[in-house]
Amino acid sequence: MATPETKLFINGEFVPSISGKTFPIFNPTTEEKIVDVFEADAADVDAAVTAAENAIPAWKSLSAHDRINKCLKFAELVERDQFEIAKLDAENIGMPVSVNHFFIQRAIRDIKHTSGLAHDVHGETSLNTPGQINITLRQPYGVCAAILAWNAPVVIFTAKVIPRIVAGNTIIVKSSEKAPLSSLKLGALAAEAGFPPGVINVLSRFGHAVGAALSSHMKIRKLTFTGSTRAGKLIQEAAAKSNLKSAAGSSAANLKFNSGQICVSNSRIYAHKDIFQRFLKAFSEKFVEPEFGSPLEPTTSFGPQADKLQFDQILKYIEQAKSAGANLVTGGSRAIGKGYYIQPTVFAKVPATADILHEEIFGPVAVIQEFETEEEVIAECNKTEYGLHAGLYTRDISRACRVATALETGVVTVNSGGGAGAYDMPFGGWKQSGNGRELGKLGLEEFYEIKTVIITL
Repeated sequence: MATPETKLFINGEFVPSISGKTFPIFNPTTEEKIVDVFEADAADVDAAVTAAENAIPAWKSLSAHDRINKCLKFAELVERDQFEIAKLDAENIGMPVSVNHFFIQRAIRDIKHTSGLAHDVHGETSLNTPGQINITLRQPYGVCAAILAWNAPVVIFTAKVIPRIVAGNTIIVKSSEKAPLSSLKLGALAAEAGFPPGVINVLSRFGHAVGAALSSHMKIRKLTFTGSTRAGKLIQEAAAKSNLKSAAGSSAANLKFNSGQICVSNSRIYAHKDIFQRFLKAFSEKFVEPEFGSPLEPTTSFGPQADKLQFDQILKYIEQAKSAGANLVTGGSRAIGKGYYIQPTVFAKVPATADILHEEIFGPVAVIQEFETEEEVIAECNKTEYGLHAGLYTRDISRACRVATALETGVVTVNSGGGAGAYDMPFGGWKQSGNGRELGKLGLEEFYEIKTVIITL
């Protein structure tokens, strides 16, 4: 792998942090250090905000057509360098290149779709008041900021950056300390695509200091960050109403994807009592199938956890569940001697005292619970402070609509594993899983201010 960029990207240039401090990045497959990355602090945030603020007048005065063209050029460059980007994430967080290919293709598609929507964003006109023409305008906020999650760096970067900048805003991106390398690469591609200095800025930092500085900065008009959820997956009434093997296979594939490090992973599953044992067997058989391997190999589908902190946290959850009396069906320990690999793990009939029933594990750990009534399982799924994604399998369309309406989540899937497949529909959560939406026209409109203009004739 070529030497990755390690400096901060501010005002169109890569610069060391003002303090000169760095933090190490380790390869989760080999457990060896890759590189030291410059660590931003509040002074670097101020520098990035100044750059972003200075870029606003010229950037927002460009036509939507010109801003769209720069975004499309950016998509072209991401596609050109997709294999280099995938290798960066493979080395940085252990994401298999085969998995990241899906994310990068999704990112390219999202850039093109979201950029095109900017042509259709406009205000409204009213003639309802006699003697007046009243209109609304949609105008950019100004300086925005985004705090990224680490589990899918490229697609999260593009989902947060493109809607903001195509709307005429400028942005400061704080990459995750677990996964800064691909975000810095995207900063380099932004410069190559011709974005003016200051439109896109990328900061790296271990810990929460930069996030706190961004969230409290008076000149940042809008801040976005990615949260997660554990709402649950319902396997309704069984083979009679839903193909059990299909439901088990789809749910297992969803949780195996990226080694369980996805915000819409089906880590908490409820199966009706009439099919519980059959579903548990079918799911477990599918879930333990993956072969561990180097994330750089195109045939690898199951890589290590992103870093030692994540690895140790998951093992801690597993041990706590065992101590709480949860029934361990399969897995439950480190997979191989070297690298942060964890065996796909299944617990069944977990007591309410176990943390894995209430916390987001963010790893290859499934909790499968039994339920009897629809009302009971909906109450269990909604018994959480989060609400990003839930799903159910059933052939009863009335039940599907009824349960989807009752679940307190921003996204509900029916008869499919994942919760982020509709790129042209809004994506976001309820409760503590976030405010606002990304993707689609509604997601783009989040990043325009609305102004009412009253004209008396």
